[in-house]
Amino acid sequence: MTGLTTHILDLTHGQPASNVTIKLYFQKESSTEWSLLKTAVTNDDGRLDSPFLSKEELKNGCYELVFHIGSYFSNMNIDLPNPPFLDKIPVRFNIVDTTTHYHVPLLVSPWGYQVYRGS
Repeated sequence: MTGLTTHILDLTHGQPASNVTIKLYFQKESSTEWSLLKTAVTNDDGRLDSPFLSKEELKNGCYELVFHIGSYFSNMNIDLPNPPFLDKIPVRFNIVDTTTHYHVPLLVSPWGYQVYRGS
């Protein structure tokens, strides 16, 4: 499988994070401009129903995933400040080999997060 996928795990509750909006941007070459490619919402398993980008859509360059996590945690009935400490989490990465799969998971709590290149 090739393409771009992601998923979100809620470390506070020990479960996938469902109904989280994620936006995918691409930076135009030799520019500071970003273009919105797609918007998706995670399913009950904290994943997208299909890859963000298929192998045909994947191209070399700089991408940014923006995870809209603040509204997810505010809907979980947690006592959090307003505005929350984490609201939108941007993750910027480069794709340099379009023949391989890129998986960018987010592990998150209201106070911290971690991302990595998964498989």
